[in-house]
Amino acid sequence: MKIYLDLFLGFLKVGLFSFGGAYGAIPLIKDVVLHYKWMTEEQLANIIAISESTPGPIMVNLATYVGSTRGGILGAAIATLAVVMPAFFIILIVMFLLRKILDNPYTQAVLRGLKPCIIGIILATGISMIVKNSVYPLVQKDDFVPLILAAVLAFIYFGSERIIKKKVSPIMLIIISACLGILVF
Repeated sequence: MKIYLDLFLGFLKVGLFSFGGAYGAIPLIKDVVLHYKWMTEEQLANIIAISESTPGPIMVNLATYVGSTRGGILGAAIATLAVVMPAFFIILIVMFLLRKILDNPYTQAVLRGLKPCIIGIILATGISMIVKNSVYPLVQKDDFVPLILAAVLAFIYFGSERIIKKKVSPIMLIIISACLGILVF
């Protein structure tokens, strides 16, 4: 019974205090998961990668997975409900107050102030994940293949507009990544 309460309170905290979408929530999810010792940091990094490539919101995918590994189907349902519930109620409240809130200069000031913070959180999370999962293990193993693959994919993504006068779609980039991964590994 305690695991269900922990799942509910842990993911309710994530749902209540995460701003900026899923990438902004990853540090909070990491804190909750590591605090309760539901996963190691490496396991969480792998699950984040899987959650990014599966359909649906990352927060919901992570909550469902962690809940199911810790509490079965009921744990998955509780964690998913807890992470979604705050946004659902906040949206309901905002719908009723939308005109008054958005026209308020103080609200506009808060939103303008939150934007740089969210960008910083997302950037810090991305850099942290790259260093912990790509650069640091490579230096230890002297295996630079993943770093080279990342550079090739970055070149394809950023160089495609100059070469073929069209940006590569994210779906095509995922397919290219999968093919390169199969070929190399």
